[in-house]
Amino acid sequence: MITTLSGDTSRLRATVDFVKEQDTATLLRLLLPGLDGPELRALAERCGFSHAALLVFPPDEAALDATLADCGLVADAPPRPSVIVRERLAVRHKRSAAELDVGILRPAVVCRDGARRWVEVFTLTVPPASDLDTVAAYERERQHEAHVAFEVETPDPLVLRGLCAAFGRYGAVPDGGGYNPHENGTVFYFTAPAEAKAGYRRVELYVPGDHRDVLAAHLDEHRARQPAETLLRLLTGAWTTQALAAFVRLDVADAMDRNAMDGNAMDGKRAVGVAELARDVGASAPNLATLLRYLAMLGVVSEDRDGFRLTDTGTLLRTDAEGSMRALALMYGGPFYESFAGLDHTVRTGQVAFEQRFGENHFDHFARDPELAELFDRSMAAGSRMFDPLPAHPVLTAAAAEGATVVDIAGGNGELLGRILSAHPCLHGVLLERPHTVETARRLLGAAGHTERCTFRAGDFADVPAGADVYVLSRVLHDWDDDRCREILRHCARAMTDTADLLVVERVLPADGSASLATAWDLHMMCNVGGRERRADHYARLFADAGLTLVDRTPLPLDGSVLHVRRSGPADTGSKV
Repeated sequence: MITTLSGDTSRLRATVDFVKEQDTATLLRLLLPGLDGPELRALAERCGFSHAALLVFPPDEAALDATLADCGLVADAPPRPSVIVRERLAVRHKRSAAELDVGILRPAVVCRDGARRWVEVFTLTVPPASDLDTVAAYERERQHEAHVAFEVETPDPLVLRGLCAAFGRYGAVPDGGGYNPHENGTVFYFTAPAEAKAGYRRVELYVPGDHRDVLAAHLDEHRARQPAETLLRLLTGAWTTQALAAFVRLDVADAMDRNAMDGNAMDGKRAVGVAELARDVGASAPNLATLLRYLAMLGVVSEDRDGFRLTDTGTLLRTDAEGSMRALALMYGGPFYESFAGLDHTVRTGQVAFEQRFGENHFDHFARDPELAELFDRSMAAGSRMFDPLPAHPVLTAAAAEGATVVDIAGGNGELLGRILSAHPCLHGVLLERPHTVETARRLLGAAGHTERCTFRAGDFADVPAGADVYVLSRVLHDWDDDRCREILRHCARAMTDTADLLVVERVLPADGSASLATAWDLHMMCNVGGRERRADHYARLFADAGLTLVDRTPLPLDGSVLHVRRSGPADTGSKV
């Protein structure tokens, strides 16, 4: 490690010399002893030595420019914010990330092999007599942020996973990483094995684009080696829920979008300053800034010198966004958040925590409050991405060719039925729901132009109309215990002819215990509704008890599934709908 050199200029000059002298294959061999032959060639073909990095602490911008010039470096752009290093420093020194203004510069270097590489300079301004002097002294001595980096040539998830696995086979250990929205790049950090001979112990794989899906497994492996950090992140999960809910309650997402319209910006939007946002939403500017910086860490907003912008994730919290999840944020940060405080009561007694907190079951509680009932219906519709492939299910495609009738049982505000009718203009729909919800569905489906092809029925499960061609039971069975599920399914079976189909949409628990949203929703249903998620074989038994047979299962987004069910034997003939 380059720790014997004193001062930022000396350290930076040594880094420049290192970059000029190295090439990809030589550096990989030094970092990962034992790597040779075909695997070395394969790695060198898929990632190239990109840069070496260090962290410097200039007292001001002029001093930074002088240091760069002394080392023969020219920065061709102002520093960009460094999300990852800023957060690492904040954790290491137990400081707020907001007070650590870390930037990144990448001046180019022409190397001895003719290649053009970079020196990555992280900058943290430390004015004279600043309380950041102790941070600078510690970091100069320990060199935690000094590293060498390889850029992945083909940012394909399979290639990326293979590279991470190869680094692991030769002794490199995951050491964090992150996604930087300011430059749309994903970083994977490793600690090189102790026997590495490159002079650097930290290694970075840099991948253009957003690869947080692959990064998640990398970070999980890192956190498994950091149990205290892992537990602390888990314990603060409630802060995230409330930060998102507060963001929505204050209408910040809508205000950011409203104030960001600016035709001079490249994407038609400009960053919005905190003071401007605070005035618009009626908030304390310093406190709003703290909230926004926390949400920037989560990728909900991005920050630059001019203010904050919504990311694609944050856009989903706008009121008018397509696929808006605003209602979910209010529901999970509101009634369901309150009831989760009684989870231990549910686990201990078997009683539903929601009922202990509010004195009644959640269906009755929401039905008595029109605003809350509407919020619940909108929150259910907010998970509609699960439904995207459902209208193309073979059962519905075949039914459409015959101008059939589809009954959506307990169909909420008609979100799913509307999608089916839009995809198949020859189908007729029937929506069965509680009276107050039927009226909401009538308005929404009417606005979508489906009134002439849709019948609305107010009732309960016992009122399932007989003789239709397809029945849909979406996210209903997980609300109830097994006995009530059997009762609901028997109502469906009695209404079905022997040629009718039933499509059951649920999250299905994985049989192998692998990670799934269904496992999280199993806890949620137990605590708030008294229901549960189930495995496919469990559903098959419930169907059989009701005289039905599971035909097949098709995956849906958000860990959902559609279970295709038919009658096990001949059905009584019922009148057509």
